[in-house]
Amino acid sequence: MTGQLLIALTLTVLIELGVLWLLMERRGRVLVLSVVINVLTNVPLNLYVMRVGYSTKVILIGELLVFIVEALWYLIFIRDIKKAVVYSFLCNAVSFLSGLLGTTVCSYWLMN
Repeated sequence: MTGQLLIALTLTVLIELGVLWLLMERRGRVLVLSVVINVLTNVPLNLYVMRVGYSTKVILIGELLVFIVEALWYLIFIRDIKKAVVYSFLCNAVSFLSGLLGTTVCSYWLMN
């Protein structure tokens, strides 16, 4: 389980840093804050999902909560609500969809 958490966290951090970079965010402080908030949200969400099961409802509610918490986190530090919401939404959407695609591809590959 620890290995799965570390892989999920690492991939999430790398993907979300990449999204911020594509959004032209170059402030080191914001990039470090992104890593911190991902540690604080990704690990608990994945532990919870592993414990209660991978249901669409659980994952969607969890992702919505993560989006809200991360948007508030960005807002506290960058003081721009539009940018905070865009950062949180795009970072989480891209990392979630990447994980979904990766899981789907791996499942298909393992079954064939």
